[in-house]
Amino acid sequence: MDLSLDHPGNYLYVRRLDAHGITVNDRLLRQSFLLAPDRVVEPWPVDTVDGLGDEGVEAILALQPELVLLGTGERQAFPAPAMLARFLQRGVGIEVMDNAAAARTYGLLVGEGRRVVAAFIQPPRQA
Repeated sequence: MDLSLDHPGNYLYVRRLDAHGITVNDRLLRQSFLLAPDRVVEPWPVDTVDGLGDEGVEAILALQPELVLLGTGERQAFPAPAMLARFLQRGVGIEVMDNAAAARTYGLLVGEGRRVVAAFIQPPRQA
């Protein structure tokens, strides 16, 4: 029987998410990163929701998204309202969710051709 890989499209996608990290296409990423349909930006210097500052926000906005999915780790946690306001002031929508929900939602939106950026926060690994 012939088998073929059903690639979801001509864009980067999340293949797997587990305790070891997030696999984008065939590459395991263990640090926080930004995922756009055409690129991965890493490392993204944010490892907690409270650590989302000006530098982290500007890195996301530089990708010119129409919508940002902020994955905050294993659990949903909201950043300071001032950080959320920075996106809205620039006309960019933002949704905050856990990493698993962000990965699923990213897959749906990018499949529709939307200009979405998923920002995945991953805590530093313990040695």
